[in-house]
Amino acid sequence: MSTTTTHNDLPLHTHKRSRRTTLNRVFVVVHSCAILALLYRHALSLLHSTSLTSFLITLTFLISDSILAFMYSTAQASRMTPIYRKEFPENLKRVVKESDFPALDVFICTADPFKEPPMNVVNTALSVMAYDYPTNKISVYVSDDGGSALTLFAFMEAAKFARHWLPFCRENNIVERCPEAYFETDHSRLPEADKSR
Repeated sequence: MSTTTTHNDLPLHTHKRSRRTTLNRVFVVVHSCAILALLYRHALSLLHSTSLTSFLITLTFLISDSILAFMYSTAQASRMTPIYRKEFPENLKRVVKESDFPALDVFICTADPFKEPPMNVVNTALSVMAYDYPTNKISVYVSDDGGSALTLFAFMEAAKFARHWLPFCRENNIVERCPEAYFETDHSRLPEADKSR
């Protein structure tokens, strides 16, 4: 297991290689040999074609299989060395000062208020704004390609609600920062320690 540590020896993340790496590589080699054999057969058929029709059909197969082989080969990079990562965001504030955090720009795109209800878009924006991250380092942009008046009205109301919701999340250490998810949770069945949050 490999870890990335800092000067304080607090890991920000760990990663370990998958045990399936060898099997993945064997599979890629076998599959690549089969693809090369297929392309070789198409090339031989192309050289020994007897009519213009068979030549064109074989050429079409060769071109299409070459494109599929290229697509297959480019997709294998992630399978050659698969790894599993585990992050430790709680160590970030111990290692890096908040003033050194990078600035984040979050873009939320919507187009059709009927396919993407404005309430869902508003919940997404409020969830992002309630992140446990310095408020001067995070910017949220909403792009409404449809120019819907309904979405605009929803965000005007969300701005009023955010004045109460964002301080509530920060003061009470709320885990579910999406308003819809928070209010759907039955808080009466939570343990006493969680009720106080």
